[in-house]
Amino acid sequence: QVQLVESGGGLVQAGGSLRLSCTASGSILSLDAMGWYRQAPGKERQLVATVTSCDRKNYADSVLGRFTISRDNAKNTVYLQMNSRKPEDTAVYYCNADLIATPSRYLEVWGQGTLVTVSS
Repeated sequence: QVQLVESGGGLVQAGGSLRLSCTASGSILSLDAMGWYRQAPGKERQLVATVTSCDRKNYADSVLGRFTISRDNAKNTVYLQMNSRKPEDTAVYYCNADLIATPSRYLEVWGQGTLVTVSS
């Protein structure tokens, strides 16, 4: 079984910082792109940031310059450093990974989500 486990969500004041972590585990042959998405109540799930296995990064315009995505390939972990938080950043944040699971099965896997709340 392949799964993603997120951690680091919580409450932070506007302007503060949080770091989210997501670790992939299971029968993984190759871990490709990983990323973060978020979904606010009544809204569709939206891209926040992604990073490939070669460390190519992509950010949503709304978070560019404030959030930083990174990964530790040795730990199968992706991080999202969130600085200069705004109330509109409040959402459930979901980890995503594209990977090849044994035996040679390509999968897109989602985590359970972690709630991030930004207070005024």
